Amino acid sequence: MITALDHIAIAVPDFNAAIERFLNDFGLEYAGTEDVEAAKTSTAFFPLPPTSIELVHPLNGTGPIATYLEKRGGGLHHLCFRTDNIHEDIDRLKGKGYQFLADVPSPGAHGSQVIFIHPKSCGGVLIELSQPADEHNGDAG
Repeated sequence: MITALDHIAIAVPDFNAAIERFLNDFGLEYAGTEDVEAAKTSTAFFPLPPTSIELVHPLNGTGPIATYLEKRGGGLHHLCFRTDNIHEDIDRLKGKGYQFLADVPSPGAHGSQVIFIHPKSCGGVLIELSQPADEHNGDAG
């Protein structure tokens, strides 16, 4: 079941300048960065409980975020909903006709499992489902 808005992701062409903006100009708490190899992104975290803002930048200049920035420039990339059972939510949403960008969840930041719903299924909005690591340990799917 979807339990919360996990984060709002913003694609940024200049990672360090964007981090400085959210840290120094907006005064948000900065919780560090993580490279997410599976998504080919470098991600900076700014928690705003109960959600967070994530700045996403192409890892090594490649991947989906690089393509997004080339086509659209920086801006809102996706909304992410937290789930307590990603496999049940995938099955439920597929049953309602939603299309996903992958067949199975992949590794996300902080050890989570993530999957994206195709924007065509959500009125043009890219939606991510994320199950935190502490909620999927031992989950066989």
